[in-house]
Amino acid sequence: MPKFLRSLFGQVVLALIVGVIVGVFWPEFATKLKPLGDGFIKLIKMIIAILVFCVVVHGIAGAGDLKRVGRVGVKALIYFEVVTTIALALGLLLAFVFQPGVGMNVDPKTLDAAAMSAYTENASKLTGGGTVEFLMHLIPNTVGSAFANGDVLQVLLFAILFGCALAMLGERGAPVTNFIESLSHVVFKIMGILIKLAPLGVLGAISFTVGKYGVGSLKQLGMLVALYYGAVLIFVVVILGLILRVAGFNIFKLMRYLREELMIVLATTSSDSVLPQVMSKLKRMGIRDSTVGLVIPTGYSFNLDAFSIYITLAAVFIAQATNTHITMSHLLTILAVALVTSKGAHGVPGSAIVVLAATLQAIPEIPAIGLVMVLSVDWFMGIARALGNLTGNCVATVVIAAWEGDIDRERAHAVLDGRAVPATEDDLDVTTQGTPVLAKA
Repeated sequence: MPKFLRSLFGQVVLALIVGVIVGVFWPEFATKLKPLGDGFIKLIKMIIAILVFCVVVHGIAGAGDLKRVGRVGVKALIYFEVVTTIALALGLLLAFVFQPGVGMNVDPKTLDAAAMSAYTENASKLTGGGTVEFLMHLIPNTVGSAFANGDVLQVLLFAILFGCALAMLGERGAPVTNFIESLSHVVFKIMGILIKLAPLGVLGAISFTVGKYGVGSLKQLGMLVALYYGAVLIFVVVILGLILRVAGFNIFKLMRYLREELMIVLATTSSDSVLPQVMSKLKRMGIRDSTVGLVIPTGYSFNLDAFSIYITLAAVFIAQATNTHITMSHLLTILAVALVTSKGAHGVPGSAIVVLAATLQAIPEIPAIGLVMVLSVDWFMGIARALGNLTGNCVATVVIAAWEGDIDRERAHAVLDGRAVPATEDDLDVTTQGTPVLAKA
């Protein structure tokens, strides 16, 4: 037991249990612990922009072959679109097979419109200018504003340009490349310090949730929540599992390797909170720096698998609950619009409801006010969203690396099997003893 508690995973599990107990027996006190969870996520987000910049720049500059880097990027986008479309279709299929909203007979006029005002306002950010507006948003007003706003895609764009320029300079750019590499080591060391606070963040987040909503909160709209969890589970185990199997790896071994990160995401409902650790662990598996640096940050905005399931499932649920007849053209519209709106979800406050509102704006027949029903259980669905999105992006990185030959398969299998391998320079120290971490599950 002491050995278990010395590990990050053990500490996170203990914090999760204590958080639930505090939330059940001392709910008023539990709600006051929310700053612990919020503070932990803010600390992680604080270094995400500079970390993404360092990893991408060093990866591209170190790769040397810009054609190969471009090839990885194109393959990643193709993979994202195919898998995201499958996720969207799965949400539609399950909604029609199980019909979670049928029989609710909700009158849209009885719903609280005030609860949706902030979300519908933010929806204009995604639909106001369509695809052109989204593409223009990728370009920051200044380099500094990209880092100041913490916009990962804007930072990624500048990092790609910076890395390509360094690669083209060759030896003349070597001093800058070496500086970026040294800076990345400093950033990862900071990450090693911050990750030790994860149990406190988990304790605060889960205590607040249980204290405010109660353990029995899942009973409300339980069918929708249960169906969504089942959909994400099917997608991860069957679809992602099959894709990963074709690449020569096992989905369960990968998830076991990432168990600490998955536990943190489960409690905080934020995949941002583990982005640096995930990048470090994938690199430790033997995946090339440039591949990890390109696929993971891009995937956080372009490869939201569980998010995609949520959009189509919730849209059909609202239509069923309000007795709104939808045709095949409506379904195709939902698919087409969701493919675009989901790409701008990352970084938008209340992104799930906002994207759903933006999607429904294209289908006036479905009352957007029905989002109020989904809003009441959105947090619980957010747990599965974050877990599914994180798993999907990790699978994408492994698959694309295997596709490109950018992964040391022998090292990767050793890591996933739990066999110790030499630690890399960028490994995070996630133990409580301050000793170097060997890549073991």
